[in-house]
This record gives sequence, structure tokens and C-alpha cells, in this order.
Amino acid sequence: MLARLGISVRSGFGRVVPDPFAIAVLLTAAVMLTALAGGRAPLDLLRDWGRGSGLWKLLTFTMQMCAMLVLGTALAAAPAIRAGLSGLARRVSSPRALVALVALVSIVLSLLNWSLCLVGGALLAREAGREAARRGTSVHYPLLCAAGYAGMMTWHGGFSGSAPLKATTAAGMTEVLGPDLAARAGVIPLTESVLGSLNMVVTGGLLVLGPLLFYWLTPRAGDDPDAVACDRSSRVSAPAEVREPPSASAPRTWVERIEQSSAIVWLLALPMAAALGLTLAEHGVSRLDFDTVNLALWCGALVLHGRPARFLAACEDGVRGCTGIILQFPLYAGIMGVMAGAGLSAALSRSLSAVGGGAFAVMAFLSAGLLNLLIPSGGGQWAVQGPILVEGALSLGLPVSDVMMAMAYGDQWTNMLQPFWALPLLAITGVRARDIIGYTAIWMLAGGLWITGCLVWMV
Repeated sequence: MLARLGISVRSGFGRVVPDPFAIAVLLTAAVMLTALAGGRAPLDLLRDWGRGSGLWKLLTFTMQMCAMLVLGTALAAAPAIRAGLSGLARRVSSPRALVALVALVSIVLSLLNWSLCLVGGALLAREAGREAARRGTSVHYPLLCAAGYAGMMTWHGGFSGSAPLKATTAAGMTEVLGPDLAARAGVIPLTESVLGSLNMVVTGGLLVLGPLLFYWLTPRAGDDPDAVACDRSSRVSAPAEVREPPSASAPRTWVERIEQSSAIVWLLALPMAAALGLTLAEHGVSRLDFDTVNLALWCGALVLHGRPARFLAACEDGVRGCTGIILQFPLYAGIMGVMAGAGLSAALSRSLSAVGGGAFAVMAFLSAGLLNLLIPSGGGQWAVQGPILVEGALSLGLPVSDVMMAMAYGDQWTNMLQPFWALPLLAITGVRARDIIGYTAIWMLAGGLWITGCLVWMV
């Protein structure tokens, strides 16, 4: 019944929700009209929107997010990572255990890096399906692929979470909140957000709940008449996102020998590794930020690919996924500028603050979940909601870190209904969104109950 409900909900969203870029444009228009109706002068509104405090405020953030997507995709596509995932699939024979393993690995990868989870979870699901087909084992392939996507409901509580990483530096807080609000809120080290007690309980619980849920969701052979045949996974060819780069021709000149040499990789990887070690030694994990995470991804992808051509080909595949980030983040920044200039952010903060202490965190979670259906980007959502929620938390005397994480949980929560981030998995596995959405909806409902309970109990 829940699976059929999930499919119906997703079909409904597909009919009424336009493309994310169109949504960003419509939100921009709606905020502008609201500001004009509230008495903001047209010329002042255009200044709020079109200048450095508007459209171009998040350029650094945009580049950081693009780099994370590109480098995480490249790391997941490295031969050693792919071989390791295939080896994991071969070690498990029970269909239920195989589905639970895919969910567990997807969630663990998401806590390391969201783009690594997107590609790695899909690759493991596909390899698990192929391995089951080779052994003649009956396994529900759509559920296997849904398990590979499970980590996108836990990623914002991990070490690549957009809001927690942005909050670890004064510059990052100022970029999103503005100088005055950032000064009042202060920086939030990871020991208070990702490594804080609230996230340890919430994300730790999801880490246990996810594999167990997918284990018990696994049907017996023949129970689902609409299931995609498992052996279909053996016929899915490697898509563009993870294709093998073309073999380089034999070098004919000394310049080509240098270009194809692994020495080029090590000339860059060694100083990167040294710089990464120095950063961690001086600042520790609590001050981990976007730049440090991206440096680690870059260094790891370089070393694991081993050759410049392989690394560059994998990065080129990742670049294709950056279009939405590049075009939509300036629009989110413009929305921020208009809302701040017209006083809309402050008005929304006062309205949310009226609900009181513990309920405020739950409201932050639920509103973030709703907004994620319109803005499918954790970074973009933190940019739009951050000033409102931080102002409300300060006025109520609540820990800013807990309210920020409540927003983060809402952002990741409805990814199970949001098709934007599922596209890489669908391309790699060969399934359709309608094949997996019923199972991801059940995961969303179970996880949402757990997160809500934790927020009521702990905030």
C-alpha cells in the first residue's frame, strides 16, 4: 500500500512541478512582487537583486559546489573504487542481505561525500544486480537501486554537508548571513553540527534504520508482478557518467610521454597531500571546510586514477552535472538580496519564532523538506533559509547549530521524492524513477518519523 502511495505521490508531483530552473525564476518573480507590494521602491529592488549583494553574492559557494560534484564523481569512477564495490557485491549471497548491504554502503558513502554516494551507490546497485544474475539468484532489482539512492537522505549530516561546512568559517557565514547576523551567530565548528550530539543520534539512527528497512522490504521472488527483471542489470552498459576513457595511443614524442606519464599525477598529488595534512594538523576536523574536502577529493581521485587522461575524462563527465548549480545559485543569491533588502527575511523570522522553542526546530525541518521540492540543492536552500532560521534561533535562544541541522535534515529528507539528484543513478542502473519511488517514499516516511522524534526530544 505504501509503495503504491509513493508512486501516486511522485506521479502527481511530475504533473504539477516544473523544471528546477523554471522554479528558481518563478520564485524570483514571486519574491520581487511581494517586495513591491510591501512598499519596496522598484529601483531599490533592482539594486538589491542585481548587484554584488544579490545575484553575484554566492560565486565562491557556486564554485565550491561544482568542484565537489566534479571531484566526487571522478573519485567514485576510479577503477579501484569500482573494483571494491564489485568485490563487496560478490561476498553476499542472500537477496535480503544484498539489498541491505547496498543501502548501508550508500549511507556510509553519503556521510563521506554526497557526490561519491550518488555515483558509488548506483555502481554498487548495478554490480549487485549483475552478480545476482550471474549466480542465478532472484533479487528485486528496483529495490536494489532504491537502496543505492538511500544515502541521499543522510548526506547533509555528513562531512560534505553544505550548511555545516559553510558555517565553519567567518567568511562562509558572512557570505550567507551578511556581516551583522554572522557576527551575532558566530562560526559553528563541526563538533557542534556534524559531530554534535543531535546529529550523532539522528544520523546514527538512520544508519541503522536504513539497512534494516530495506532488508525487510525485500519481497520474495514472484511477489511483485511489476518488478523489473534482475537480469536486465546485466544488459545495462556503462553510461557516460562512468565510462572508461579511451585508451591513449602510444606516445610518439617526448611531449606526449610527459602528458601521459603518471609522474604528472604525483607531481600534483604529493604537494596536495602535504597541504591537506598541514591543514588538518593546524585546524583539526572541527574546522573542516569546503576547500579542505575538495582538496581531499582531488588528491584521492588523482592517485586512484593514476594517469592524467583517466582523471581528466572522469572530471569531464562530472562537469556535465554542474549546469543546474551554475545557473540556479545566482538566482538563489538574488532572492536572498531582495528578501533582505525588503525586510522579508526578518518578517519570516518573526513569524517562525512565534511557534516557540522545540516546535521551531520541527518547523525548520518540515519547511526545509517542502522547499527542497522546489530548490533541489542543499547549498541553495541554506542560502535562502539560513538568514531566516538563524535570526529565529537567536531570538528564541536556541542553539544555532541545532536549528541549522534541522534545516539540513529537511533538505535531505525529501530527496526521496525529488528527481533532480536521482538522474545519475537512473542513468547508471537503467531503471526508471517510477520503479524506485515507492520504496524511497517508504524510506522517507520512516526516516521522517525518526528525525521528527529526535528534534522534539533533543532541541
